[in-house]
Amino acid sequence: MNVSELDYHLPQALIAQHPLPQRDASRLLLLDRVSGSWEDRSFREFPDLLRGNELIVFNNVRVIPARLLGQRVGVNAQALGHNNRARNEFLRAPIEVLLVRQIEPNLWETLVRPGRKIPTGERIVFGEGELEAQVESRAEYGLRVLRFKSRNGFEQALTRLGHIPLPPYIKRGDEPSDRERYQTVYARTGTAVAAPTAGLHFTPEILAQVRERGLETCEITLDVGLGTFEPVRTEHLEDHPIHAESYEISQAAADAIRRAHVENRPVLAVGTTVVRALEDAAEKAAYRGGQIAAENAEAKILLYPGRPFRIVKQLLTNFHLPKSTLLALVAAFAGRENILRAYGHSVESEYRFYSYGDAMLIR
Repeated sequence: MNVSELDYHLPQALIAQHPLPQRDASRLLLLDRVSGSWEDRSFREFPDLLRGNELIVFNNVRVIPARLLGQRVGVNAQALGHNNRARNEFLRAPIEVLLVRQIEPNLWETLVRPGRKIPTGERIVFGEGELEAQVESRAEYGLRVLRFKSRNGFEQALTRLGHIPLPPYIKRGDEPSDRERYQTVYARTGTAVAAPTAGLHFTPEILAQVRERGLETCEITLDVGLGTFEPVRTEHLEDHPIHAESYEISQAAADAIRRAHVENRPVLAVGTTVVRALEDAAEKAAYRGGQIAAENAEAKILLYPGRPFRIVKQLLTNFHLPKSTLLALVAAFAGRENILRAYGHSVESEYRFYSYGDAMLIR
């Protein structure tokens, strides 16, 4: 598929820079993926828009304050010897580290800026030396593998020193309120560096209404990673090297999904991260000749028009960037023409776009 087929015009003014004062105050575009028709609704109507027999699957991952600001103190600084002025200028240069994926305790794949000046062996300190990292190696996609050590524990240091890694299209620094608003109310576990943003609209009250309707829910965990924001740099989408994201499907979730399948009840995925986890697991299960199972695995699936969906029948999602893998996913789910027409309407109607923006329910 040519990436240019996933393009649309979006005025910069429609990219939400802050969340609304209330989570559930967002607008909701209801899209019928068979007819392509849509309705303008409110997210507060979400529980009433459901048919009543859905299995709703949430991603309960927790976003960590994955952006760190530090200074280099290692091999290059030592090479400057006794040239104090040059050494001081070197050490004052800020280094930004974005945690991308945890390899093992205290060992992370990271994005380092400016990366070209940070060789293997370089040391970086954060705060007043409370946290320190050493570059152990280079990884794919220009990443660096860093080993961290801290005085009082890595998580405690990260909580105090880290910043919420807002997406690059939010043109402001993170604020204290982002620690709460760039996190779902049901976040429990994991080490995501980006939020599963379709879930940001839910409040305890909306979740209570879902339960009152007797709808079944379950949770999976997918650690949202760098690939969420990675632009497609290839002409054909199929050639794009997508980043792997770790996920966990519990036995309870696997059982609920199998039950819904047997009972011919639709699975509603809250967000594209849930879609990636479930469809990746279903593809693995198909190769094994069995049903979806409880497992810890890595999602490497790339969904685009023409790829089958084995599990997900309904999708709650935010609006996605032009020419992106996430737009390809929703186009695969609802049809490219349907999605682009619906996006055109949403632009004309001045919906708010992207992470802190409005939502779309596709069924």
